Amino acid sequence: MHISVIGSGYVGTTVAACFADLGHEVTAIDIDEDIVNTLNEGKAPIDEPGLEDLLEQHVGNRLEATTSYDAVPESDVTFLAIGTPSNEDGSIDLTALEAAAEATGEALADKAERHLVVIKSTVTPTSIEQTLEPAVKRGANDNPNVEVGMNPEFLREGTAVEDFMHPDKVVYGTNSEWATDKLHEVFAPLLDQHDADIVETDPATASMIKYANNAFLASKISLVNDLGNICKEFGLDAYEVMDAVGLDDRISEQFLRSGVGWGGSCFPKDVNAIIAAARETGYDPALLEATVEINDRQPDRLLELLEDHVDPADARIAVLGLAFKPQTDDIRNSRAIPTIEKLQQRGAEVVAYDPVAADNMRERFPNIEYADSAADALEGADGAVVVTDWDEFAALDEEFDAMADPVVVDGRRIIQRRDGLTYEGLTW
Repeated sequence: MHISVIGSGYVGTTVAACFADLGHEVTAIDIDEDIVNTLNEGKAPIDEPGLEDLLEQHVGNRLEATTSYDAVPESDVTFLAIGTPSNEDGSIDLTALEAAAEATGEALADKAERHLVVIKSTVTPTSIEQTLEPAVKRGANDNPNVEVGMNPEFLREGTAVEDFMHPDKVVYGTNSEWATDKLHEVFAPLLDQHDADIVETDPATASMIKYANNAFLASKISLVNDLGNICKEFGLDAYEVMDAVGLDDRISEQFLRSGVGWGGSCFPKDVNAIIAAARETGYDPALLEATVEINDRQPDRLLELLEDHVDPADARIAVLGLAFKPQTDDIRNSRAIPTIEKLQQRGAEVVAYDPVAADNMRERFPNIEYADSAADALEGADGAVVVTDWDEFAALDEEFDAMADPVVVDGRRIIQRRDGLTYEGLTW
């Protein structure tokens, strides 16, 4: 099949590369010429394991990038993968996606064969019928051959390629048997080699499945963190407690690691968006509001433990880890951001280190010091906090001896306790 993918950000680039790897002919479309040129050189515009390998293999063969929508009517299916950033009230901003939807419709206005436009972006259930489908239809002059569907993504940064190629489920949100069959055709090369559950539903329900999925996981993490905080107050190891809890097959052992909280582009945006959407209906989503509140509180807990040993005022504090999770340079909603802000409010001198995310964080905090290694960050520091669990931090040992005061508060359970080190685990 020939697939066109509108938007070459994190989701769009991953989807385009993976579809090409499955044997489809793919055209990636983006308005940013720099991104298009980067893709056509076989390079990834984002830091994602395995993605550049796919681009190097398929660009110039089954994958090409362009700024033109001319390929849309020539393709069999079009996926819209445009970002939906958050407004101040937590609702999603559909401006860019709506514009892309209308432009896609315009490209299909004269198409005589049936064409499926699939929303891959994460949008609230009412957005499809009220905003995005009308935008496509408006652009297409109500061409009856153009149909809109929904296929939510469940990709995690750092494992996006693996998640696409080995999904737990694939969700088809369509309004016709033809559209469902078309999505089956798109994903057949994947599902022929990997067993995954297929969910067939309508577009609005498909959209809600994505939000419910992320809201549930975020709530589970916040609950585990809340229980972990209680364990810490009792002098107990939350990990030992949750290891036993995870043996209950109604709960499972996944997402039971307590720590400094969740971040990234998905959980915060999606939870806030569904909260805002619920409020618009007059419903108060109290549990989801508590989920966010608990998560926002974890950096304060981290620094309260630090203050038990070090007065941050005029102290040199090392912040280890800036990305919101390992294996990515993404700092969006990283727990390092409020941690650095709160350290600065306390008068601390901050020195930060991350293997790949320092340049991105430098745009946010240009006036703090950035070290070239964890050892450099620790040297002469009066204390350290660990925010991201990069594997290299687990190997730190003698580097702590170079600290002015070897105090470490670990937000991710990655540092090993040792003699001569004052060590505090956030929930253990």
